Amino acid sequence: MDLANWNWKVVRRFIEQRCGRRLSRSTCLRYLHRLGFVFQRPKKRLLKADAARRGAFLEQYAALVSEAGATGAKIFFVDEAHFRADADLRGKWVLKGQPALVDSTSPRWGEKASYYSAVCLETGEVEYRELTGNSTAETSTAVLRQLRAQHPGPLMVIWDNGPAHGGEALRAYLATPALDLRLIRLPAYSPDFNADEAIWGWAREEVTGNTCWGTKAVVQEKMAEFFAGLTTRTAEVQSRCRTMLQALVEALPPPALDTGQALPHVPSICALV
Repeated sequence: MDLANWNWKVVRRFIEQRCGRRLSRSTCLRYLHRLGFVFQRPKKRLLKADAARRGAFLEQYAALVSEAGATGAKIFFVDEAHFRADADLRGKWVLKGQPALVDSTSPRWGEKASYYSAVCLETGEVEYRELTGNSTAETSTAVLRQLRAQHPGPLMVIWDNGPAHGGEALRAYLATPALDLRLIRLPAYSPDFNADEAIWGWAREEVTGNTCWGTKAVVQEKMAEFFAGLTTRTAEVQSRCRTMLQALVEALPPPALDTGQALPHVPSICALV
């Protein structure tokens, strides 16, 4: 049987085919609970992700972390997201038998606030920049300029292969003398490696979840309050933004380096910038 959507109907069909008995919904659910099954909201498993490239990135990231520890560099994960003025429907607690309802003024789809954010797992620091219009090479360059201005010392920026993360404006900026900023591309189809994704989930949980703010201006006001509050929640930032990438890297065997051997140089991945 196709187990992609494993639910009580599959149990009933299985019993009906094997035993010739048709069970009720409640009986099937009791069997599932008794066998240790729980109902969860599924996550996508991206089949286009290249396992070999993801594996290679683990080793590259481990080397980056080692290099950052030795040189004092900061590693920032960067991403973009949109927050609409209408309610972002999420689970909520209601009394048994009562409907779960969320009020909405039905604002138009384009009534939204857009942002870049960047998170450093080692320090718990979060930077953000409001985005007007679409993300482009110019807006991505502005984010890098902001990071460079706010954080002295070497910087490593990890982001995905989005089209806005490349272009002439970026290439020109990266040619700045003594910039001391390195770009690293995530493997394709690997949002689960991007620590900044957790910032967006967190914002939807605390700001837009089950709440219709009605206008872009109010969303911007609430998002500004959220980002301002993160400055006093660095430990929570570090905990929430930790991804499977960090867990997998920590499980890697330590590199066998000779005494006095320099840390391996990790080349920039800027071929598509």
